[in-house]
Amino acid sequence: MPAVYARRAGVLAATATLAALTSLVTAPAAQAAPPTPISASAARAYLATVTPKAEGSSSGYSRDLFPHWSTVSGSCNTRETVLKRDGVNVVTDSSCASVSGRWYSEYDGATWTAASDLDIDHVVALSEAWRSGASSWTTAKRQQFANDLTRPQLIAVTDNVNQAKGDLDPAEWMPSRSAYRCTYARMWVHVKQYWGLSMDAAEKSALVNTLSGC
Repeated sequence: MPAVYARRAGVLAATATLAALTSLVTAPAAQAAPPTPISASAARAYLATVTPKAEGSSSGYSRDLFPHWSTVSGSCNTRETVLKRDGVNVVTDSSCASVSGRWYSEYDGATWTAASDLDIDHVVALSEAWRSGASSWTTAKRQQFANDLTRPQLIAVTDNVNQAKGDLDPAEWMPSRSAYRCTYARMWVHVKQYWGLSMDAAEKSALVNTLSGC
């Protein structure tokens, strides 16, 4: 009888362990994230090929020249798509607006439960892109850039942090949360590389310095 009991206890323990492992596998992730940027080594390699170029003029720039937010599917636009992607347990209404959920802002480490407290940051700001080459693009291409869900160009962050960042480049602004700076630099380089946007000397230097410690 003791031997039978021991075997039964072993089976129960194994079952409990399997259930625990299954719950770990099926449990939702802490939060979603933008597409993974290129590696630090790939970013450093690309920067080594970049010849700095002075930024162009802001003359003629308007956010209207970068149409956003575009419809992604049904009633969901790019903003709502990013909010759902970057949040946890996000619930949307019939118009795809986020009515509840939880969001962690990677830039400053704040957690929010109201979508109204978040902005969708263009990692490379629209006006920065304009001065770096997008002024010569077609409006259709600028629209693709402003709604790019494939590259790490869009991220949900604390609204006033995004507003403080404005159109500053990495020589002028980096996330206050230092643990995210390597990722941010990789995101920036990835976006500029893919879209063929130029970098000025101070911007390149700041990225090289940040990525040297990654």
